Amino acid sequence: MTGVDVPALLTFAAVLVLTSAVAVAARWFYRADVLPTPTDWAVAGRRFGTVTTWFLMGGTIYTAYTFVAVPGVVYAEGAIGFFALPYTVIVYPLAFWLLPKLWREARDVGAVTIADVVRVRYDSPGLALAVALTGILVTMPYVALQLLGIRTVLTVLGVYPAGMTGDVILGVVFAVLAVATYRNGLRAAAVIGFLKGVLVFAAIVVIMVLLGPPDRLFAEAERRSTGPPDLVSAGVDGGVVTTHLDPGLSTAYVTLAVGSALALLMYPHVLTAAFAARGEQVLRRNSVALLGWTALLGLFALLGVAAHALGVVVAQGRAELAVPTMITQLMPGWAAGAVFGALAIGALVPASIMSVAAAMLFTRNVYVEYVNPNTTPKQQTSIARFVSLLVKFGALGFVLLLAAQDTINLQLLGGVWVLQTFPAVVLGALTRRLSPAGMLAGWAVGMLTGTLLVTSGGFSAVVVLGGVQVYAAVIALAVNLVVAFAVSAVWRR
Repeated sequence: MTGVDVPALLTFAAVLVLTSAVAVAARWFYRADVLPTPTDWAVAGRRFGTVTTWFLMGGTIYTAYTFVAVPGVVYAEGAIGFFALPYTVIVYPLAFWLLPKLWREARDVGAVTIADVVRVRYDSPGLALAVALTGILVTMPYVALQLLGIRTVLTVLGVYPAGMTGDVILGVVFAVLAVATYRNGLRAAAVIGFLKGVLVFAAIVVIMVLLGPPDRLFAEAERRSTGPPDLVSAGVDGGVVTTHLDPGLSTAYVTLAVGSALALLMYPHVLTAAFAARGEQVLRRNSVALLGWTALLGLFALLGVAAHALGVVVAQGRAELAVPTMITQLMPGWAAGAVFGALAIGALVPASIMSVAAAMLFTRNVYVEYVNPNTTPKQQTSIARFVSLLVKFGALGFVLLLAAQDTINLQLLGGVWVLQTFPAVVLGALTRRLSPAGMLAGWAVGMLTGTLLVTSGGFSAVVVLGGVQVYAAVIALAVNLVVAFAVSAVWRR
């Protein structure tokens, strides 16, 4: 951008200030003077009903970066970007069965983290530590991605980069979030989640009304398409990748959808939000109702097509700017600022829950287990609060000191890594053929395999196996399972 869009920036700032004030004051929304236990701070005492859980889990799963990146992928690469839709549909039947089961286990043993559940289920500190460290490892770049989503909005507003202005705004936003989470734990995220849901759904309705019928958008995008359908320089001279999926990408599409669906429910922040529910029925209702958020994501993905239909051009490698740029062309400055504010709020909910989840994993499954087993619940809460601050400012350091692509690369690896906890979290509850030693060995080999596959391909999540493109996480999980079952068989004998 050549200059600052002052009306948009003022509206954007007003939305953030309002949200920040509500988050810091979240304590007013419940009756409690202190938060003495990890259960109170990290999972709100397991008291959230259906509506609160819907806003919280939707705001957690559908992050700000998702709403920017998915239409960006559609803009840059075409129909392959729509894989995010089937994967969020596939995940909910699994969630309908899995989340109530894990919630019940967590409640019965007083668990706050998924590693707590694994520790009690298998009586294996080593396996619980592997799950905890994986969760912490994948959470840090994920929090940083939320900052990248905010930074994308600031770029379009013209204040990033602009000396230190953009960095200062990022720092202030996360400092306020850090204070809110420190004080109120998961309740801060729940309050912000209400605002996020209302504003993001309202924003997409307004945008779709301004754009007109979707079929006309697809027709116009196809008309502007130039060059062969399998490779066109997106965003340059009106070029666009075809809106039809190349048959050669079918395997990549399917494995991305299935692998991402299996991985999603392994993320600590998703499970932390689920553990805050009031009961199993709340989670079953939400496993159906959360499809409303998938519909929202589908409309955002469509904006990638709309950006081509309107002739939006961005620099190569900056496809994530396409939709925010289109919004500035569609709306007056103040309205665009409100939409950008909604997107920024979209970053605060998952970032808050992620920091809570990572802090509790460290506190309960590393510090208490291996450093000071005599830590009282109140001391655990104090330690977790401090660690949650470190997580947020560590993520801020990621964004300020590393290139954006480095953070994205780490997140790609995170998706591969977190799927390697699937046997311990899910399969171990279904079959006794898997021993803790076998799952731990499978986890280690799966982590190594996935890392080598992604890094050797230039940090590509999709690799070629036998002439077919496959999601690397699925290959690593297959290796993980082979090793886990083999070692478990030997261990039993």
